[in-house]
Order: sequence, then C-alpha cells, then structure tokens
Amino acid sequence: MGLGVVLVTLAAASPQAAQAGVVSYPASFFASSQPNTAMEMIYLVPGFTFDAGSGVRGFEGAAGNVLVDGERPATKSDDLESVIRRIPASQVDHIEVIRGGAPGIDMQGKTVLANIVRKKGDAVTGLIAVANTFVYDGRQNPAVRLEGTRSGNGRKLEASFIIAGFYDDGSGDGLRARYGEDGDLIGRWNVATEGDGTQAVGTGAYERPAFGGKIRFNGRAFYERFWYDENARGIDVADGLTERDDQERHDGEVGVTWNRDFGPRTKFEALGIQQLKHTDLFIKLQEPPQDLDGVLKAKRLYGESIGRAVLTFRKSDALTLETGGETAWNWLNSKTSFENNGEAVDLPAADVEVEELRGEAFTKATWVINPKLTLEGALRGEASRISSSGDVVLEKTLYFIKPRLLTTWSPDANDQVRVRLEREVGQLNFDDFVAAVNAGALSTGNPDLEPEEAYVAEAAYERRFWTGGSAVITVRHFEIENVIDRAPDPSGEFDAPANIGDGARDEVSLQLTVPTDKLGLKGGTLRSQSTWRRSQVTDPTTGETREISGERPVDWEAHYTQGLPRFKATWGVDVYGSWRESYYRFDVIQTTKLRTFVDPFFEWKPKPGLSVRMELQNLRSRPLLRYLDVYDGPRGTSPLAFHENLRLENKTSFYLRVRKSFGG
Repeated sequence: MGLGVVLVTLAAASPQAAQAGVVSYPASFFASSQPNTAMEMIYLVPGFTFDAGSGVRGFEGAAGNVLVDGERPATKSDDLESVIRRIPASQVDHIEVIRGGAPGIDMQGKTVLANIVRKKGDAVTGLIAVANTFVYDGRQNPAVRLEGTRSGNGRKLEASFIIAGFYDDGSGDGLRARYGEDGDLIGRWNVATEGDGTQAVGTGAYERPAFGGKIRFNGRAFYERFWYDENARGIDVADGLTERDDQERHDGEVGVTWNRDFGPRTKFEALGIQQLKHTDLFIKLQEPPQDLDGVLKAKRLYGESIGRAVLTFRKSDALTLETGGETAWNWLNSKTSFENNGEAVDLPAADVEVEELRGEAFTKATWVINPKLTLEGALRGEASRISSSGDVVLEKTLYFIKPRLLTTWSPDANDQVRVRLEREVGQLNFDDFVAAVNAGALSTGNPDLEPEEAYVAEAAYERRFWTGGSAVITVRHFEIENVIDRAPDPSGEFDAPANIGDGARDEVSLQLTVPTDKLGLKGGTLRSQSTWRRSQVTDPTTGETREISGERPVDWEAHYTQGLPRFKATWGVDVYGSWRESYYRFDVIQTTKLRTFVDPFFEWKPKPGLSVRMELQNLRSRPLLRYLDVYDGPRGTSPLAFHENLRLENKTSFYLRVRKSFGG
C-alpha cells in the first residue's frame, strides 16, 4: 500500500504529490524509457541518488536508501542493487520518494528514501539473460543469469543464479618512468598489467504467513576467483618488476525475518542473520633494484551473527514512535606471512584473532507538526567489547551516544528544505587490525584503534520543476575526532593504520534531473550529480596540514536516456567524471587519477519481454595515472629517493546482452 493519501493528482503519467514529504511516481511515469527492472526505474526517479549502503558490521547502520513494499531487504551480503534488479519492472505498481521523513517509515539516518511498491496478486515471472564483454585485447567475459519468482496465496518463492567473468578496467599497458630527487631520469619500463576474474552467485528466498504475521527466509552463496599480473620490462635499464596476485573468496549468508501487525497502529519486526566469509590471498613480488623477491600469503575467516527487534507504534496520523535494539557478534581469524629472498620477515599483527560483541538500543520519533513541517528525532546508545589474541593481546570496551535530529520544511508542493544534525560514530575495520599489502606497499595491523567520531551538520534545498524535473543542493560539514589514516608503526619500519588526531570535512553536492521534452528532445531525461569535497587533518609524519587520505576532491557523473517508441528502443550515454585520490604513508605519497569514462548504449526491445542491449564501454579509452613520491625514510626528515609516473591505457570494449523475461 502507499504511504499516504494523494492530495493533488496530475496527469496519469505524472508524479503525484502526497502527504508531507512523499511523492509517488506511477509505473506509467517511466514507460517512455521502457525499463526492464525496478533498478532501472530507480535510476530515473527525479532528485534521487541511489545509495547501496555501507559494509559496516551490524544491521542498523548498513542501510541503503531504497525500501521494497515499505520494508528494508533483510540481507547484508546480497547487495541492495542486486535485490532491486531482481524485481521486474512489470511487477512495480509505483515508486514513492520520501523526502525528510514520513510516519511509519524508519529513515535509517537518510534524508531521502525511495519505496518500491509492487503489484498485488498472484504472479509467476522468470528471466534468462546471456551476455559477453568483448575486451579490446581479445579477451572475452561471458555471463549467464537465471531468475524466477512465484507468488500467490500470501506466499512468495524467489531464486536466482549468476555466473560471470569480469576484467579489471583499471589495468592495461603503458609506461613507467622513475626520476631522482634532482629530476634526472633513473629508468623507464614498458608495463603490461591484466586482471581477470570469475564470479558465481546463487540466492534464494521463501516468504509465507506465520504466527499471525509474515516470515521470510533468505540465503546466498558467493564464489570469486581473481588473478592480476603486472610485468615491467626495462627500456634503458636492465631490471624489471613482476607481480602475480591470486585471490579466492567464498561467502555465505542465511537470514530470517518475521513481522506482524498487532492492531492497526502497532508493528513488530525481528530478524536474524548469519554470515561467513573466507579469503585466500597469494601475492608474489619481484623487483631486483629494491632487492625484493617476496611472497605474501594471507588467510582470513570472518563471521557475523546479528539479532534485531523493532517495535513501531503509530500513535496518530501525525506521530510515530519506534524502539528496538540489536546485538551482533563478529570475529576474524587472520594469518599473514611474508618472505623476502627466502627469509621470513617478522610482521607485527600477522597472526591475530579478533572478536567483537556489540549491542545497540535506539528510540525514534517522527512528528508531522503540520502539512508543511516534519520533525524526526532519534537517540541511539551503543556499547561494544573488542578483544584480540595472538600476536597482539588487548581488550577494550567502548560506549557511544548517537543523537540525530532531522527537520523538513515544505512551504509548497515544489520546494523543500531539509536540515540534519547528527553525531556519527564509525566502526573499526577489522582489516586494519592485521598485516596486509595495500597498492603494493606492505603495512602492519593495529588492533588498538579508536573509532572515528563526527558531528555532522547538513542542509539541503530541493526545487521541483516541470513534470519530473528537480534540482537539489546539499551542504555538509563534519567535525571529525580520531581520524583513522596512516602513520609509522612503533618499529618505524612499516606503515600502519592509526588515529592521527582531529580533522574536518566540507562537502557541497548538486543533483539535477531535467526532462528534455521542453528542450526539443522528446522522451529524454538528463540526470547529473556532483560533489565537491575539502578535508583537512594534521599529518603525523610531517606535522603539516593535508587532506585526509583517499578522499576525492571532486566526484561527478551524468546520464542521458531517451526512449524511441517508434523503433521500440532506448538509447543513452553514461558519463563518469575523472577523479583523483591520494594516500599519505609515512614514507610514500601515492596519487591515482582516472580520466572520464564514457559509455554509450542502445537497447532494442522488438517485443515485450525481449531486449538486446549493446554498450561501447570506455569510449574515450581513459587512462589510469599513478604517481609515487618515495622517500628514504619518514617524509619531512628524509630525502626523496625517487619520483615515479605510471600511465596505463585501457581501450574501448564492447558489451552485448540478450535478455528474455517471462510472466508479469
């Protein structure tokens, strides 16, 4: 069912303005673009940017910003985008956009959510798709996808299976050049890199009435194998470099969700999730100039168990209260070894077992003060105990209070202002606890980290125009405590994750959706989003102010889609803007740049349920650029050993997919 009573009805193919902060888009709104799946419809929703969620531990903080029939999919390892892609467009009744909060909807800290509302009734649907990527250098990556659903009499059965090859589009062939501190050329190398992999994913779910409510079981199995090779041959030097990576990963997840309405105003939901992940990594590095002939081996076994319960009470049409809690047990067993020239290298935190027991309680309220003003408040309390054994033995207990306040003001049907104030607390990344190789650099682990904390102030203004057009500008400021970045480990020989002090981040984001009918391009839609970002923190090695590692100053993308009903086709182009990110290690500064990616596509639908899609991936043959400044010791006190430039060319590939769906 919808979230509210429609107040203003426009044309049948137009969005409908609903109760405070809710806009409904019927399936007919998307018809000109002829979408195949609910995910393709989500991409066309004006003023909405899809967020798949994060990989944090637990369930509460990992939410994306899309609901299905008013509920969040009860899975973690099965990413949100995959879940939505399995919903046929023919099964979507309408999509609601909740801006700033609505009674009965847990916003999960988001200011905007989308809710996919499926059609009711019995249905049997199926899908078979075959695809192939013809890589520019002659490689091929075939894929097969099978899906099926059956619903009726309050029951639903879903299953899917995908097996696909893929390639690393950041690899390629190119040139590496190394220069001394005075700028003189040390040497040049012809570089050839290649990354290939295979994935197999199976999912299943079963839903039925139970105990006066509804119960849903879901499961997922995942396998991936990835290989990466890099070879550098000297042009004006005799030496070279070779690297061979081999990674194998197995994941599994089972989950169960039960919810029940106790009367017209009270709803209860409980869920349990169990995850297991296993990864084997083998890396061989050879670089004679650095006297490097090394082999790194790493085995990691990770598990997570989650239990969660939520009680929602709708006191009135204007006020909804929610309370609940969750507990999670997480653990990691990691063993890492490194040999150089046949001799074992002693790595701190190479053999570590980590356990975390975490609990969180929360209470939330959404109050529609009047049709123009909505207030949402939340208070969460978190406690966790983290312990490690093996090479590093320690135990710590952490407590945090996390308040959130979100205010939404809608002076009229076309304008809205949203303001959010929140204290965010990050989670410690178990990968930071153990030794690893990051971008070719060996780093040790640090289990004695504190979580990052941030006080966040956010303001957004949205203006809706024409039919389906919108512009949203958002400004955010973060005051960050205990920034996690990179620093020397206690021995001074290796790089390690560390808390390096307080920092700040400012962001300005712009989202734009423009239907192009009024511009003379009938049936077209232009969508774009851009984020400008500035951060600062004090470098622990030099004492100077710099940006936080890994943060991109600018992110942007643009998409144009146009339906061609006369030809039973859709065409468009996706453009992903260039970006830069830098990492500041104690003896290395690494900067990576990727140029703009252009992907034009054409999809022909000769009859209902059948489509043929073609893409020219990386039309501009964007290069990947990497720059290294390597020092003889800690930066700031040690001379520059060398500067290195690497440019890898990646050319245009061709993608072809044939898709046949059944039922509807």
